[in-house]
Amino acid sequence: MNDSDQSRLHRLKTEIKGLLDLAGPMIANNLALVGMSLTDTVMAGNISARDLAAVGVGNAVYFAVFLFCLGNLMALGPITAQSVGAGRHHEVGAYARQDLWLSQILGLLTIVFFFSTAPILTAIGISPDFSSLAAGYAAAASLGAPGVYAYLVLRFASEGLGHTRPIALIAVSGLIFNAIADYVLMYGKLGFPAMGAIGCGYATAATNWGMFALMLWYVVRGNHGLYGRLKIFERFDWPNFSRLGEIMRLGMPIGIGMLAEVGLFSAAALLMGRLGIAAAGAHQIAMSYVSTIFMVPLGIHSAIIIRVGHKTGGGDHKGARFTGIVGIGVCMSIMFVSAVILLLFANQILNFYTNDDSVHQIASGLLLMAAIFQVSDGIQVATMGALRGLKDTTVPMGLSLFAYWVIGFPLAFYFVVMQERGPTWVWGSLAAGLTVAAMLLLHRFYRITHRV
Repeated sequence: MNDSDQSRLHRLKTEIKGLLDLAGPMIANNLALVGMSLTDTVMAGNISARDLAAVGVGNAVYFAVFLFCLGNLMALGPITAQSVGAGRHHEVGAYARQDLWLSQILGLLTIVFFFSTAPILTAIGISPDFSSLAAGYAAAASLGAPGVYAYLVLRFASEGLGHTRPIALIAVSGLIFNAIADYVLMYGKLGFPAMGAIGCGYATAATNWGMFALMLWYVVRGNHGLYGRLKIFERFDWPNFSRLGEIMRLGMPIGIGMLAEVGLFSAAALLMGRLGIAAAGAHQIAMSYVSTIFMVPLGIHSAIIIRVGHKTGGGDHKGARFTGIVGIGVCMSIMFVSAVILLLFANQILNFYTNDDSVHQIASGLLLMAAIFQVSDGIQVATMGALRGLKDTTVPMGLSLFAYWVIGFPLAFYFVVMQERGPTWVWGSLAAGLTVAAMLLLHRFYRITHRV
């Protein structure tokens, strides 16, 4: 191996290490959030089927709104990363203060929306047996929206700096607190009444405010040297509509893009419901595995945003392209391993979830389809991170909408409703949508980064 090859290998190893060092805490954060949802589900299931259904439906609706708001606030991440990369730390505080205003506006709108969702749930066909309880859960959980959105602002500022460790520590603390609060409020301990699903909503709200309080303490008191340069709390600013508009122009496409993908899988769940209880259960099992594994490339996606943003802000456009390519390669490799695991150990994975033969048989076909789109899913989320690090969000949003809702869902609808095919065809359609998204986003990244 000559000196040039050694230099390239060293650069590759350095880039991978840098990505994984940043991504590790964010992967832990993502897995902790999955753990919170699992805790809510298990505790609700131990109360009654009605409470379990209410938490499931209420959380699905709440999560969709949360994702849209998260996407809008996420714009602060690439803004911070590019400002830090350019050495303009002072700009971050001004944008963060505006993002905090946006977080509270979105938080109040979330509360207003969820305190009026009962008629909406009834109108879309949710059983009256538990629709009011689901609405009560969502309303209780929404009381934490201003807190969790403010937490996200501080989190994205910290991510933009490249300081991700506190995010994992706070998420794990939130997981522990949420489990305790669930136990106390759902089952009626320490003098509290047993509130079931609604108690679960209050526990979620309390956890969200607690995570914000910890992050605020850390930013203000925990590390003056690191965050002091950002000057987030140096002064008070009224809303600046020019900066708010810039944040929303960058962030709203992110929120819509997230909804597009989550909405695709939610719509697939509704189609699976047409095929019977076994198909719906099999879909839930396959989604559980896929969504948990997805937390890994999703964490790397956040790291890609940071490193691409730093290099773009510093004028190193070739370095930004290299970081994006390496990040895409890392996510591809991880998801390839996941696909191999699915192919080799599908039966063992399914045995962990169920011993129902009918569900097992359907789910095995779905996991085969999941294995096929694992690599595509890794490519699309990594490439989306690279594009967001470049502050390119509007066109990627359009490409995602096209792939998911012009290709993926119409195919699934055609096969299930028009052709009356089985569950595997639904997941084959999801694979088609994700593969098209990966190809289109890769082409977009190639075109943008080869202009420089």
